[in-house]
Amino acid sequence: MDIALNGQSRLTVTGEAAYVTFPAWNVPGYVHYGYSSRMLGDSKGIYAAMNLGFNRGDDHETVLNNYRKMTAALGIGVSNLVLPKQTHSLNVKKVTKADCGNGIERANAYEDVDALMTDENGVALMVFTADCVPVFLFDPVKRVIALAHAGWRGTVGGICRNTLHAMKCEYGSEPKDVIAAIGPSICRECFEIGPEVAEEFLEAFPGEKDEVLFAGKGDRSFADLWKANEIMLLREGVLRENITVSGLCTMCRPQMFFSHRATAGKRGSNAGFLMLGEVSE
Repeated sequence: MDIALNGQSRLTVTGEAAYVTFPAWNVPGYVHYGYSSRMLGDSKGIYAAMNLGFNRGDDHETVLNNYRKMTAALGIGVSNLVLPKQTHSLNVKKVTKADCGNGIERANAYEDVDALMTDENGVALMVFTADCVPVFLFDPVKRVIALAHAGWRGTVGGICRNTLHAMKCEYGSEPKDVIAAIGPSICRECFEIGPEVAEEFLEAFPGEKDEVLFAGKGDRSFADLWKANEIMLLREGVLRENITVSGLCTMCRPQMFFSHRATAGKRGSNAGFLMLGEVSE
């Protein structure tokens, strides 16, 4: 069953999982992708129900079973997954089939990785978020995918820029050919920040401050992570018409998504998934 959530996003509900896709993100059928909702998993309590974070304190086997359900719904095998070790860094890692199973079938061998990229079939990229921005990238010309985790540090630091540069350096991808999707994450009305963080945004977006920063009460401000990441993509040469913004706020939809801010950190993890399949599919 598919449910339209807005003009940019829909929720697909199967018997055992529910995930978000972006109809306006015009990728071919051989691209398997989705952003998990918290619905229909096996976890209990603060992790209910589709928690995908092994490091949140949830039962390991329960989380693994959640993965089995979510990946089956997405047409991805658990053994295809490559899990990063996110630290709000600006680091991008090329992965291949040799990396499949990292972080799920064996210990995570990475350090400080917040974006993954590949041009190989059957390598399922993943990032964890619970308010931060998942950025999906696909180059149909070179047939390359990348998935980035952009919290506020990654956003102002340029994780999108670094990922596009890495795609070009490693695979020859041109930003003008890349199509991008900015997935569910905290909206500007919910993302309140203090003066120190606001200063970081001002330094990163001096000419676009009125697009990414909005006055709050006292010395507080609100930041637009969706717009900020869109600007970063545009700066690097991604075409505006090739950028889709999901328009879904993780904090505004607590029944659908885990939100770090809404629960003061007492929560499970959502995840974005992206994999190249066979062209014949």
